[in-house]
Amino acid sequence: MNYAETIATTAAPEHAWAALANVTSYPRWTASMSTVEPLDRPSLEMGSRFRIRQPGLPPTVWRVCELRPGASFVWDAHAPGVHTIAYHRVEGQPDGTTRISIGIQQTGALAWLVALLTAARTRRYLRMEAAGLKAAAESEAVASSSPAAESGTVASPAGAADATDDGAASTGGR
Repeated sequence: MNYAETIATTAAPEHAWAALANVTSYPRWTASMSTVEPLDRPSLEMGSRFRIRQPGLPPTVWRVCELRPGASFVWDAHAPGVHTIAYHRVEGQPDGTTRISIGIQQTGALAWLVALLTAARTRRYLRMEAAGLKAAAESEAVASSSPAAESGTVASPAGAADATDDGAASTGGR
């Protein structure tokens, strides 16, 4: 099963990337993640692993398997019968905006069952994550251009929508 979400931001690609690459900050700007715990190192690097806890889902370990600094990364997670791959991209557009694209693909013997049980939650979480990333990128842009940035004070992004448990089973992580 494939799910995707795309959103545009006025933030420059480098600000969107800065927000995206700081994976341990995700719970600050999306309610779809409770914690992102680094298992190897806190930075986004090839092979780095992160344990993510999401409302209503079991903790899942994600491993960075592709990385194009400044542009994109992919991580994957394994659960019995399901392999999940999630991509994250930022792309500058000719009109000066930045396109943020995130999505997941689930394969394996049980992917159809996971999709049946979790499609609505998966779509909702992707919308929340895209909106939160947009807010974080725009906050990063404001913080880097403000006098507070010179003094080391950084603004926090706007709050994200609430994550609620719709009673569905695990997506194998997200």
